[in-house]
Amino acid sequence: MAAGAGVYAMAQCVETVGAGGCAQCLEVASSNIDLCPPNSDGRAVDVGCFMRYSDKPFFPANETADLAPYLRSGKSTEKGAIVGGILGGVAFLLLLGLLALLWIWQSKKLQKPWRGDILGATELQGPTNFYYRDLKAATNNFSEKSKIGEGGFGDVFKGLLKNGKIVAVKRLSVMQTSRAKEDFESEVKLISNVQHRNLVRLLGCSRKGSECLLVYEYMANSSLDKLLFGERRGTLNWKQRFNIMVGMARGLAYLHQEFHVCIIHRDIKSSNVLLDDDFQPKIADFGLARLLPDDHSHVSTRFAGTLGYTAPEYAIQGQLTEKVDTYSFGIVILEIISGRKINDTRLEPEAQYLLESAWKLYENENVIKLVDELLDHDEYMLEEVKRIIEIALLCTQSAPASRPTMSEVVMLLLSRNSPEIQPARPTFIDSASRVQDETSVSSSSSASKATVSMSQLSAR
Repeated sequence: MAAGAGVYAMAQCVETVGAGGCAQCLEVASSNIDLCPPNSDGRAVDVGCFMRYSDKPFFPANETADLAPYLRSGKSTEKGAIVGGILGGVAFLLLLGLLALLWIWQSKKLQKPWRGDILGATELQGPTNFYYRDLKAATNNFSEKSKIGEGGFGDVFKGLLKNGKIVAVKRLSVMQTSRAKEDFESEVKLISNVQHRNLVRLLGCSRKGSECLLVYEYMANSSLDKLLFGERRGTLNWKQRFNIMVGMARGLAYLHQEFHVCIIHRDIKSSNVLLDDDFQPKIADFGLARLLPDDHSHVSTRFAGTLGYTAPEYAIQGQLTEKVDTYSFGIVILEIISGRKINDTRLEPEAQYLLESAWKLYENENVIKLVDELLDHDEYMLEEVKRIIEIALLCTQSAPASRPTMSEVVMLLLSRNSPEIQPARPTFIDSASRVQDETSVSSSSSASKATVSMSQLSAR
């Protein structure tokens, strides 16, 4: 600035700042303006005060002037505007965050399945609807090479979806009446909401005419029967077999007692137990007996099941309770321990079915002969095997009321100090002479022999 030239300056504080605060504010502003003073004009602003100098007058001479427009002019930005902008931006972001949280909460609320009876199944979250043409392409037009299983409910095919996911596709044929279709869709919606680590998950479905395709998760190690009786026989060690028993029991307990409606499988057998990569069991085909019309079953009668695994009261009289599954589970336990099919009559000297053989060996205290010869004797303890056989025989009692629930079976399998088990020999496997000998024995006497006390289990 040239020597002798005039200098014009002004400083002002807001009315809400006291004298001490104004002095401090102007001191800060003065320090800021000294950092890079321009030659002819300088301005500095701090919270609560403003300072300006120039070599030219910026107020009219000898006149009173309104300072507001001068404080807003020039290259500097008012702190008030900056603070207001920041606060406005923060408020806008908070509003957006609140709206996002409300949207997420509402979405989860809508997706949560309703708890209710079977009539409320239409309010449950529905299964994924696949295009029929996509599933047809995924299974190579349902070719024989893609088939991985078959049964009374339909054939099963391995499929590769467009996204690279491997699934199992089951083909079913249902009635073409509108009522049958509505019932079927309601049941599919219900079962698609059944999720448990020991149940095969239904991923979705597809409909075309009277044909329905059910899409399940794919199990790499196939079905239990193939590892017990097929080419892979002997694959499972004792620990794996025991884990399979416990997993099956937990899956059935969930279907019977933990899901919001009781689902009875009706066809528990080794071929309906699938194994994942870690040989963990997952029960398949649960609910299919509910899905299919009455005229679809494994045999010509109206019941859905497989003879040999089916409880006698259901096969003969049509009495259906969850204890039907308990009976079938007991049969599968004997298969897992022995490596023999239910209808295998290899045991000498006389041909006997598996359940009958198990009872005779148990009564003769010779259960070691029932254990699969391919198992390593060092892998298991005889007392443990004997106890599990007792649990299996308890599950196959003649009277359904004498059989434990599946939640009680889980407790029996896992408990080392549970009450002593003394199952009674079922009358339907007795020989004719045995039946005659026992005709004089009262039913109350037979009942007194049977079964672990359920009250004892509950007390535990």
